Amino acid sequence: MACINGKTYLNRINSLQNNVWINGSKITGNISDHPSFSGAMKSQAKLYDMQYEKAYRDILTCRNPESGERYGTSYLEPKTKKDLAKRRRSFQIWARQSAGMMGRSPDYMNTVVMTFAACADLFGETRYSENMRQFYDFCKNSDISLTHTFIQPQVNRSSLYFENGGDAIAAKVIDKNDKGIVVHGARLLATQGGMTDEILVFPTGAFHFDEAYAYAFSIPSNTPGLKFLCRESLADGSRSYDHPLSSRFEEVDSIVVFDHVTVPWKRVFLNGNTEIATRLYTDSGFLPQQIHQVTSRNVVKTEFVLGVLQSLVDAINISEYQHVQSKIAEVIISLETLKALLTASEVHASVDPWGTMTPDRKPLMAAMNFFPKIYPRFIEIIQLIGASGLVSIPSEKDFASENGPDLRKYLQAADRDGYSKVQLFRLAWDLSMSGFAGRQELYERFFFGDPVRLASGLYRDYDRTKFVRQVEEFLNRKD
Repeated sequence: MACINGKTYLNRINSLQNNVWINGSKITGNISDHPSFSGAMKSQAKLYDMQYEKAYRDILTCRNPESGERYGTSYLEPKTKKDLAKRRRSFQIWARQSAGMMGRSPDYMNTVVMTFAACADLFGETRYSENMRQFYDFCKNSDISLTHTFIQPQVNRSSLYFENGGDAIAAKVIDKNDKGIVVHGARLLATQGGMTDEILVFPTGAFHFDEAYAYAFSIPSNTPGLKFLCRESLADGSRSYDHPLSSRFEEVDSIVVFDHVTVPWKRVFLNGNTEIATRLYTDSGFLPQQIHQVTSRNVVKTEFVLGVLQSLVDAINISEYQHVQSKIAEVIISLETLKALLTASEVHASVDPWGTMTPDRKPLMAAMNFFPKIYPRFIEIIQLIGASGLVSIPSEKDFASENGPDLRKYLQAADRDGYSKVQLFRLAWDLSMSGFAGRQELYERFFFGDPVRLASGLYRDYDRTKFVRQVEEFLNRKD
């Protein structure tokens, strides 16, 4: 089958009839018709359609030399720097379709699967390594969509807390039999939970102390006993004029409940080996490949923020003020910094022990620490520049009413009428002040986890030996 189109994606997810709950009710019928999911699923379907568009096909897809069929570029294991550049271009084409707002577009998880398949021998036992390779082939050849969960429920975040041996809260392996392993408990935080073909589950920190948490697997989203409990949606089916971002790109997050779920042995990649669980993230190309994809998207997201800000400045004609110029300059500097870090990661890429061309970790680790700090500042700048205009935003229905002529006149801007000005300011509001905006800000703050831990990781991993040696050599100079 190889690359799918949007219709195939929608039909396939609808046919699964996944066990998805939202606002206290189980979704019945087609999930793509539900107002909480329809916008994001339609947007995701568009991404798949783009694979068939002549303008994008050669970047978004690759030809399989064996079958002649095309598969998604995000499944391409890079062997050269040219491959890395192609992957980045494909990431950014898709990201521009969503203004960088869809953090779980298919290329994110496709990259995860590709990375772990490339280092499949790391999973230890031959059968698990082969399972990982076969799963990658299945995903690549069928253009499978995936969600994932890497987080345990926040019961007690004390460093000394360990779950007792009673009824499981965090999902763990409670049994195994001829069919597979049995998983029971809950996991967080499956973005797009219920609107993908599969869910990929990998180990969290608890495996350091209990082998029951040292597991990795993937199962279809409609597996018996699997349930997605979604948070309240930030999209209500409103028109795109009123909610231009949330109506299109709201990726609902969900709690995943495993009620004695049997995972077939052919879908198990790791079971009970805490040593391998520890090495999965350190000895593989997971982190640099993931940050490469994420930073590619963050560049596009920053470009969009900059475009919105300049549009606001032009609309109300405030470009002459130095404090405005200074704020816009902050975003420009951030954008160019991200682009430079991304470029450096590709220029200094090298082949890892598994034979995969891997972006340089150092600039990507810097980017990973940088973006969570600057994105909240972007939001603040939008609010400071938009000011009262961000709350003077009547709906499209107001413009269609008898008050429309007044609104067009009294809300006009320096370069557009009231209707077009409000459309722009509603976009800025949905980017900086709506519920969707708040979720986006929190999401970017903690995309890769606690920012303090990220900084500590950079401190530990970054080799500063030669810089210390330079200082010692300077101090020992004999002038």
